[in-house]
Amino acid sequence: MPATRLSRFRLDPPDSRHLRRTYHLLWLIDMVTAVLLITVPYASELNPVTIYFYGLLGYPGVALAAITYAAAVVVVGHYLSHPVDLVFLVAVVGFYLLFVFNNVVVLAFDETLASALELLAEGSIDRTAAT
Repeated sequence: MPATRLSRFRLDPPDSRHLRRTYHLLWLIDMVTAVLLITVPYASELNPVTIYFYGLLGYPGVALAAITYAAAVVVVGHYLSHPVDLVFLVAVVGFYLLFVFNNVVVLAFDETLASALELLAEGSIDRTAAT
């Protein structure tokens, strides 16, 4: 007896399994840090879509926003041809890496990545001026 498909849509993911897993892991970490940014009193989530869904649905809205982003990436990746879909996924992974790193820096140090780099640069300028 042949298996029946539940959906008539067939996805065409990029060939790199490791790249897809990296994307999924970074997506999950980004979603968790977005929830944490909403719960901690000293930091705030900056993404307006996430804030909008959070205002409508609470914490499930944060997950819904993350699922919406993931669905958009999957749909765009599905319609791109083979070499371009890998480049697209590499770019998305790069952006998610930046977002996740920024969120972790905000949660750990109450500073954005840009302001932390600015403070670091100012500190190194002050050290060279003092010597």
